Amino acid sequence: MKYIDEFRSPKLVSGLLQNIKKSAAIYERPITIMEVCGSHTTAISRFGIRELLPETIHLVSGPGCPVCVTAIEEVDRALWLAAQPNHIFTCYGDLLRVPGSHLNSLEKIRATGAQVKTVHSALEAVALAQKYPEQKIIFMGIGFEATAPTVAAAILQAEKLKLKNFFLFSCHKLMPPVMHALLDEQELNLDAFLCPGHVSTIIGSKAYNFITERGLAAVVTGFEPVDILTGIAIILEQLINGVDEVKIQYRRAVKEQGNLKAQAIMSQVFSPATVNWRGLGRIEASGLVLRDAFSAFDALQHFSPPASQSQVNDACRCGDVLRGIIKPNDCKLFASTCTPTRPFGPCMVSNEGSCAAFYNHKI
Repeated sequence: MKYIDEFRSPKLVSGLLQNIKKSAAIYERPITIMEVCGSHTTAISRFGIRELLPETIHLVSGPGCPVCVTAIEEVDRALWLAAQPNHIFTCYGDLLRVPGSHLNSLEKIRATGAQVKTVHSALEAVALAQKYPEQKIIFMGIGFEATAPTVAAAILQAEKLKLKNFFLFSCHKLMPPVMHALLDEQELNLDAFLCPGHVSTIIGSKAYNFITERGLAAVVTGFEPVDILTGIAIILEQLINGVDEVKIQYRRAVKEQGNLKAQAIMSQVFSPATVNWRGLGRIEASGLVLRDAFSAFDALQHFSPPASQSQVNDACRCGDVLRGIIKPNDCKLFASTCTPTRPFGPCMVSNEGSCAAFYNHKI
């Protein structure tokens, strides 16, 4: 298939692997590369890329799955909001089975009668608010910079329609601040980042300049085997010859400045805020909340859910997986007590979660 086959070419993959092995031999030292995109995590596992690389190159997965990084108190607030009368709580499908405290989930409370509906976009939730004016429609917004502009557009549409029954529960998070925090994780001792492809279409490669300023390599890559292996080859060139700037391998989709229109609409509706990430704690200016001009659509302000009494299952090490400190199969629950059909943590729920990727591709 055009635009697919050329990025899965066995000949190109073989040539890239030879170059990577030669460069790794020249560099001599072990190299730790983190990918912080859930789609990269899935692709790396699906195509067996870890097994193809020299032993000195270590790929670790970071907090690139939006479902996985949603804090347990955010899940608990979602459960409370969804349980209220005359509410229709809307969300993406992969949020349904994310465990909150006591392994409760949106799927479970829906089974008891709560009105929980899955949607494909925030605009679909806006349409529900138009259709059911007597109901209060809440949309749980998750995701990074790739999805936030579409949610911002939905808020502007709701304002245009003068809707009084549409609300956003914003759990959106920003990628550069968490990557900045990971640079200080001494246990990781990172050498490079494979920067996220989808997020970078919005914010551009310039958003990662702080990485190369710290002397680490950084490449924005696509999601096919040739994309990822080319990115790794470029990282090795950077480490051998000296890091100068963030490189873009994924030029068919990413520009240095990103998508200025999407950035503008996101900035118009949202402002950065200090928020909690599962496994990483509170990170300054790493989340998005509605600006005061749009506070009428803020679900937390309108409904005031009670203070969270969230309880994390200590046996689940999803937080350590998200920080890249351990691999999924280092967790004692992995593939035994915790499986995709019976998840103990969000990393096993979403297809972009590291645990699900390891489980589904039998790593």
